[in-house]
Amino acid sequence: MRATLGRAHGPYTLYDLDALPDEGRRYELADGWLNELPDDLWHDHAADQLKKILKDAARQADADVHVAGGPQDVTTPAGVRKPDVFVVARDVARTALERRARTYYGPDLLLVAEVITPRTVNEQIDRVRKVDEYAATGIPHYWLVDLEPRPAVTMLELRGERYEVTAKARSGEVASLDRPYPIAFDPVRLSEMD
Repeated sequence: MRATLGRAHGPYTLYDLDALPDEGRRYELADGWLNELPDDLWHDHAADQLKKILKDAARQADADVHVAGGPQDVTTPAGVRKPDVFVVARDVARTALERRARTYYGPDLLLVAEVITPRTVNEQIDRVRKVDEYAATGIPHYWLVDLEPRPAVTMLELRGERYEVTAKARSGEVASLDRPYPIAFDPVRLSEMD
């Protein structure tokens, strides 16, 4: 980390996160520690494609939702996360915009999706830590998007206090769900160019 913080070696606070200079890097804060998010074009492209897919499905379903993602923050019991893609009710997004808030409260989210960056510490965080954090927060739907060897998506739904797999789809298959609104797509679209 290049930035000088109040504490050179942690633990860090939300104030430290906010004090970081804008150097084009993105960080999450969990349990007092900063975690730099990967800067990967393939990852970012897939997240952008997923946002488009979710926005199109919401429009077709006439769902009253807003689709967003990083750099906006989401609070969890561990701290502050920057999901790649998330969905909130439109009135929640409108209120955040009016208040100029960059942070959403976890319980306000309807769906969160994380694009996995393989062979990094972030892969373990997305597959293990965030599953527990997002479940504890009460987010009803959590999707894990894998890009290797070909795009695939695993869709989890909160049942009680834990997530259960409700659907999986690989390239060439259709991922189809009714909640939080009707969505159907082939994961291969995540790697397509416009």
